Amino acid sequence: MELNLKNPLVFFDVETTGLNISKDKIIELSYIKVYPNGKEEEKTYRINPGFPIPPESTAIHHITNDDVKDCPLFKDVAKILEKVFEGSDIAGFNSNRFDIPILVEEFLNAGININLSKRKFIDVQTIYHKMEQRTLSAAYRFYCHKDMVDAHSACADTRATYEVLKAQLDMYPTLVNDVDFLSAFSSQNKNVDFAGRIIYNDKNVEVFNFGKYKGMPVEEVFRKEPGYYGWMMQGDFPQNTKNVITAIKLRSK
Repeated sequence: MELNLKNPLVFFDVETTGLNISKDKIIELSYIKVYPNGKEEEKTYRINPGFPIPPESTAIHHITNDDVKDCPLFKDVAKILEKVFEGSDIAGFNSNRFDIPILVEEFLNAGININLSKRKFIDVQTIYHKMEQRTLSAAYRFYCHKDMVDAHSACADTRATYEVLKAQLDMYPTLVNDVDFLSAFSSQNKNVDFAGRIIYNDKNVEVFNFGKYKGMPVEEVFRKEPGYYGWMMQGDFPQNTKNVITAIKLRSK
């Protein structure tokens, strides 16, 4: 089933130096931009992270320091990528929890505060887990009846994610071929920040989604314990999360 789109939809996947959103870097990014008329635009970027790739990461995605030594830094391609994502909805596999937060962090570090507030996010992994509960390779085999080649390369993972979503729409009549529906269906929480440290509760109030204050309103915690804001600002949190709590703190004043 082909996708019913109102806006362009960017499928993307990243390979990184590790899993720490605030410290690790993107070393490969692939995207397929699908337009409402069915046109597809596809590209892969190799990116120099600016420091050595840990061997344990190379063991997974097979990208070495030599592979990226002559590649641009993220800041060198940030403006190009901003235009790719600008005005587009976004889809990926586990993208809501990792790919989107680390992409936003890279943009912020490059001096670009990309505005995704009006964008819809489709996480194909969440749809898969709600329906079948397996991995991307298994999802590709299950839905597309093919084995993945070059799993854990951004290009292969991006293409597989795109094909899996279309196959999911063919298989499940309860899934609506509409980005608004798929975005809502594949969301785990109503995130305020992209990393999901702050979420909206059922009253649309920003609350903590971690730690000793989990479930408590951010404004209330900052009033009762002002030092908690300072601890977060000095802590190992993504810059986007720090921007969100700063906005809440300033608003409460």
